[in-house]
Amino acid sequence: MGSQPIQTFSVEEQRRRHLNMEDATSQLEMAQWVLNSPDPPGLLQELSSSVREIIFPHGKKHTSSTARRKQQSRAMEFLQGVFPILRWGRDYKASMFKNDLMAGLTLASLSIPQSIGYANLAKLDPQYGLYTSVIPPLIYAIMGSSREIAIGPVAVVSMLLSSMIGEIQDPLADPVAYRNFVFTVTLFAGTFQAIFGLFRLGFLVDFLSHASIVGFMGGAAIVIGLQQLKGLLGISHFTTKTDVVSVLHSAFTSIDHPWSPLNFVLGCSFLIFLLIARFIGRRNKKLFWFPAVAPLVSVILSTLIVFLTKADKHGVKIVRHIKGGLNRSSVHDLQLSGPRVGQAAKIGLISAIVALTEAIAVGRSFASIKGYHIDGNKEMLALGFMNIAGSLSSCYVATGSFSRTAVNFSAGCQTLVSNIVMSITVLVSLEVFTRLLYYTPTAILASIILSALPGLIDIRGAYYIWKVDKLDFIACIGAFFGVLFASVEIGLLAAVTISFARILLNAIRPGIEALGRLPRADVYCDMNQYPMAVKTPGILAVRINSALLCFANANFIRERILRWVTEEVNEIKESTEGGIQAVILDMSNVMNIDTAGILALEELHKELLIHEAQLAIANPKWQVIHKLRLAKFIDRIGRGWIFLTVSEAVDACVSSKLTALANC
Repeated sequence: MGSQPIQTFSVEEQRRRHLNMEDATSQLEMAQWVLNSPDPPGLLQELSSSVREIIFPHGKKHTSSTARRKQQSRAMEFLQGVFPILRWGRDYKASMFKNDLMAGLTLASLSIPQSIGYANLAKLDPQYGLYTSVIPPLIYAIMGSSREIAIGPVAVVSMLLSSMIGEIQDPLADPVAYRNFVFTVTLFAGTFQAIFGLFRLGFLVDFLSHASIVGFMGGAAIVIGLQQLKGLLGISHFTTKTDVVSVLHSAFTSIDHPWSPLNFVLGCSFLIFLLIARFIGRRNKKLFWFPAVAPLVSVILSTLIVFLTKADKHGVKIVRHIKGGLNRSSVHDLQLSGPRVGQAAKIGLISAIVALTEAIAVGRSFASIKGYHIDGNKEMLALGFMNIAGSLSSCYVATGSFSRTAVNFSAGCQTLVSNIVMSITVLVSLEVFTRLLYYTPTAILASIILSALPGLIDIRGAYYIWKVDKLDFIACIGAFFGVLFASVEIGLLAAVTISFARILLNAIRPGIEALGRLPRADVYCDMNQYPMAVKTPGILAVRINSALLCFANANFIRERILRWVTEEVNEIKESTEGGIQAVILDMSNVMNIDTAGILALEELHKELLIHEAQLAIANPKWQVIHKLRLAKFIDRIGRGWIFLTVSEAVDACVSSKLTALANC
């Protein structure tokens, strides 16, 4: 009977040892999963995969049984990827056309006067604004993926072109050369947009953050509004600069020169009418059509007033001749040689980014309301090809308009057929009605542009940015004041610089967290966020919060970890406890590493050996473990110090510590 307890203890001890062996075997197996992961795809494979994903969005699988059917299916998939109309067009119904027809006609009633006004803002003849509302919407309807977006000229891009191109070519001195330069810039803009989409370079557009766009649009809206004083007051001589100081100075000095009060009275009267219509449309959603048709009604009524009263003979400035007919070819007008090609490419690049940003932001906003997703890269391809086609047919840079898209959405559009209807309606107007617009006062065009500007100033959005993120608000304010007091390109540069500086700051000084185990859980979390987390004695577990461990941040990370190790050692010496046995790096957030990052890890490993501590790595990602294997770093620290999770690494370090104590 006395030997029974000894026998029970022996069985329990054997069972415990068996479980420990199973745990060790399991940990070793999981470590091998990390170490023996296959090689990641190379650069060429990733590039070809990206292009294939754009063209064949549904992958390589085919249900066809024969090779010929597979080829046909693959060809059809390619065509549907490039021309989405082939996909949704098969399910198009007559009941949908009724909604698209009404939406397209409503859209055209707003687009015609706005296009004339925006062409005037771009320092072009009125017909070129109408041309831009014909060809680009047709191309986008075939290649675009957004169902609601309305394509055509917009205020911000129009002002951008007039301000930047006006510094190179005076539109008054040589309007033909100025017009041809605009077409050349449009060609470059479309080419850049198509390249962005083809090579999946959409991240370049993301450098204009939401906060930057809010500030840029707000500043641009104020400058555009001030520039309309020329048309509203009937001033002949006005500055071509876009900063608020120059515009206000020009407006005040021009008052001393002859100007027509009738222009001001006529423009302000219809501006009040347009703002009231806008207010009514916002208060009553069923009357969405009222602010949409109000600009066209304003044009018709003001033209009749001027025609019947002969007001043009009393100082009221009018549009006069608008050249009608189909879009003419502008292939031979492009300036693809000479010293100004580089300047055209630069302006084209800036215009491409601004136009893409506005179009994708508008498209995604309304797509989220309808509950579907649009592919940004496909949108870039569609916008690129439509602007390339536009540059060859007397159009300037077109993009998605927020105000017209909102009207299109409220009118109940179902598909991009509404853009086709709008385009055809504008084309008919070019053929039939342009002669009737001879007496249209320029003050009305200014009032139409002014009535559309409140939608560009997002005060609530700016306050929300200030409340949530102060650094984002700095980018917003930088873009706003850059446009307002310098120029459009300075405002863009300020926005991109501030956004990029923030990204660079986060990359150079990434967050590094000390990890502890949560009570009653096998989870390791940031001890600052979770004060109840418990640190394991003798083990320092840290998480690197950076997607890249590279030349920009490698030394910072190494020095921060070594400083923590030194502090830990000093604390342990004061408390007369054991030293640091291991430092565990949780690399679950590190997506990639370069040679500088590997060198920093090697130096960290050597420094830890001086302190008689071991470096362990937990959860390295695919690219990281692949490069660590190639650099032989795994062999230097030992294959047994690579783990799948932080918990396994801590358990292994504790077991190693206990084994070392037992051997002592």
